[in-house]
Amino acid sequence: MTYPAVVYKRAPANTKHAGNQPYNVTDQYEITVIDRNPDSQIHRSIATLPSARHNQFFIFEGLNHDVYTIFF
Repeated sequence: MTYPAVVYKRAPANTKHAGNQPYNVTDQYEITVIDRNPDSQIHRSIATLPSARHNQFFIFEGLNHDVYTIFF
């Protein structure tokens, strides 16, 4: 893998129910921005998406990881 990188995976959908029936299903994705530069603009671009929620930041093997949840 080359860096910077954006890795994503689909997470369980957020389903709202009423009257024992689903009426709203929102897809959810977990996005991880991996970069050697801790001040990268990539994670800021993800953070400005309307439905983005920053979950955590961590450093592993000298790489900075910003993890977000995005809803569509």
